[in-house]
Amino acid sequence: MRETELYGPIKAFLEGQGYEVKAEVASADVVACREGEEPLIVELKTAFSLALVHQGIERQKITDTVYIAAPRKTGKAFQASLKSMKSLCRRLGLGLLTVRIKDGLVEPHVDPAPYQPRRTAWRKTRLLREFAKRDGDPNTGGTRGGIITAYRQDAMRCAAHLAEAGPTKGAVVARETGVEQATRMMALNHYGWFIRVETGIYDLTPEGRAAVAR
Repeated sequence: MRETELYGPIKAFLEGQGYEVKAEVASADVVACREGEEPLIVELKTAFSLALVHQGIERQKITDTVYIAAPRKTGKAFQASLKSMKSLCRRLGLGLLTVRIKDGLVEPHVDPAPYQPRRTAWRKTRLLREFAKRDGDPNTGGTRGGIITAYRQDAMRCAAHLAEAGPTKGAVVARETGVEQATRMMALNHYGWFIRVETGIYDLTPEGRAAVAR
């Protein structure tokens, strides 16, 4: 498809709101004016892209009322892309429109507005708790998968103790390693390293011994 297929539906949509609309004015794809208001600009692309976002940001040098627009598609991949683009547009102060080509339906998803981030207290608490509990800096920035967390470090302390001491009560492992949740951690056995040999007593699985060896 072509970007020009988006123009008709968007022009009709804006005219329905009382705007006078013209295309390709001073490099802007769509310009709409309404008496007493700032001009409204819409940039068009046949799909969401970084280039579309860059065009929108460039038009913010002219007016605060800038939308980017792309065809509305179906499927989970598009829905995920739309969700990410909505979040990005909110952060950048851009508006976002989609056009359903089969019937010309224009759907506004985000309106241009100054970004006001909503911080989530529990996320900050979790981040700082993990930072404080992690021993040293065992990872390299940019790593994908295999991250060494504070939880994994605690599990390794428990496993190392069992490798040396043999089957041990959970309370003793907790005392000797300083891992307060040792018993619960070994019972949950997230990594497959532990096995309960008697009530309250744990030992290592072959996977656990291999992990200690590594």
